[in-house]
Amino acid sequence: MADVKYTDEHEWISIEGDVGTIGISAYAQEQLGDVVFVDVPQAGRKVAKGESVAVVESVKAASDIYAPATGEIIEANAGLAETPGDVNTEPMGKGWFFKMKLADKSELAGLMDQAAYEAFVKGLS
Repeated sequence: MADVKYTDEHEWISIEGDVGTIGISAYAQEQLGDVVFVDVPQAGRKVAKGESVAVVESVKAASDIYAPATGEIIEANAGLAETPGDVNTEPMGKGWFFKMKLADKSELAGLMDQAAYEAFVKGLS
């Protein structure tokens, strides 16, 4: 089973081997409201941890999506161009943004697990 971690910017990364699938949390999509546009990165792009990689726009705001680790984009979810609402309906499923080959998995050590993320979100309200 994949290992899922969370950033304090509300991205999640599901790790399988040296590949991470990245999206935004259910909490983040709730805060955004109805997602109307998603700009995903091109495959082959090399990104650094913390770099803005994608953009999600909703009826309320536009937000950057940051790389939770350093690596190379290997796939983008092109389906979000047609159905950006997948981010709202399935943020941890069909609403993923991109996949990346991780350069250094040790960069993920500072990310939160599910319990820590839930406690983090509770502290925001």
